[in-house]
Amino acid sequence: QGQLVESGGGVVQPGGSLKLSCVASESIFNIYLMGWYRQAPGKQRELVASITGAGTTNYADSVKGRFTISRDNNKNTVYLQMNSLNSEDTAVYYCNVKIPQAHMRSRELWGQGIQVTVSS
Repeated sequence: QGQLVESGGGVVQPGGSLKLSCVASESIFNIYLMGWYRQAPGKQRELVASITGAGTTNYADSVKGRFTISRDNNKNTVYLQMNSLNSEDTAVYYCNVKIPQAHMRSRELWGQGIQVTVSS
């Protein structure tokens, strides 16, 4: 089984920025769907952003215009650039990769989760 290792979390003041990285232990081909999820205390897990193998991106309404997802297949890495952070962005963030498999449902890899705290 492959694994995803996240980094880049921490504490930031409102209006600040953070960049999360997620590195896969195996090659991420351009056909794999990659994304970031988050879960805040007392709230359901939500999809924050995703990026297809073709480069098409999708964002939750709450982060549109502030967050940018990108990928570097050569580095087996997906990024989440987070700008104009506010307290509602405080959550544990998880990266995810969906790997298609012939005659089977997609295989999913998850990162370990990384804390992002926005506080003054």
